[in-house]
Amino acid sequence: MPFRVEPDPSLKDALKDADHSLAGIWVCSASPLVAEICAGAGFDWLFIDGEHSPNDLQNILAQLQAVRSYPVVPVVRPAVNDPVTIKQFLDLGVQSLIIPMVNDAEQAAAAVAACQYPPKGVRGVGSALARSARWNRIPDYLARADETITIMVQIEADEAVRNVEDIVATEGVDGIFIGPSDLAASMGVIGQQSHPDVVAAVLKSINAAKAAGKYAGVNAFDQKSAREYMAAGADFVGVGADVALLARSTEALAASFSSEAQGATPDSY
Repeated sequence: MPFRVEPDPSLKDALKDADHSLAGIWVCSASPLVAEICAGAGFDWLFIDGEHSPNDLQNILAQLQAVRSYPVVPVVRPAVNDPVTIKQFLDLGVQSLIIPMVNDAEQAAAAVAACQYPPKGVRGVGSALARSARWNRIPDYLARADETITIMVQIEADEAVRNVEDIVATEGVDGIFIGPSDLAASMGVIGQQSHPDVVAAVLKSINAAKAAGKYAGVNAFDQKSAREYMAAGADFVGVGADVALLARSTEALAASFSSEAQGATPDSY
C-alpha cells in the first residue's frame, strides 16, 4: 500500500500561529544547495524568486525538495500573473505564492482564479501527475486544494497603492507583499526606497490589509526599515537575499586583504 500523506503548512498557516513578524530570505541563486543552507539558517520563510532570478521549473522543484526537511516555509514568486505559469508552479508542489505586479482587483481576482480548480477558478486538473497531490497520495486533494495554498499579491506600483483597498477585499487573496523598490520607481524616486512618500505608501498598504483582516508583508533589506515595518504591523518581511549576502561578504573579505588594508603599496611587492 502507498503511504498516505498530508499537505505541508503554507504561509497562511505559519502566519496564523505566529506571535511575531516572520523574517524571510530571498533565494535567487537557482541552487538547491544554497537553498538548503538558507533553509537551515533559522529564517521563518524562504522566498524562491522566479521573476528576477534564473530559476526554472526543474530547479524550483529541486529547491522545494532540498528545503522540505527544514522548519521553514518556502514561498515562490512566478515571473508573471499568468494562469499557465501558476498552474505549473502549483503542480510542482508550490503552496505559497507571491504574484507580482498586481495593480487592481481584477488582476488580483485573476491570480486567485489561476490557483483554484473549477468551478471557482481555472486551474487545470492534473493531480494524478503532480507533486502537489503527491501523485494522488494526499486524500481528497482536489476538494482540499484551496486550503493548502496561500495567495499573496504584490503591491509594487503607485496604481496598486491607490487600489489597495479593493485588492485586499478580493475574495481568495490571503494578503499582500509590498515591493518598495518598484514602488519607488513608479513614484518617480527610483532607488529611494526610504523616501517619505514611499514609506507612506507602504504604511498605507499595510494598514489597508490589516483593516481587511488580511496579511501584509514587505521587502526591506535595510535592517532599520525592516524593524520599523515590523513595528508598524507587517506580518512577514523579506530581510535579505542569498546573492546579496554573498556579494557583500566576498567584497568585505577581499577588501580586508587588499594592499591598502595590509599597509602595502604595489611597489613593495
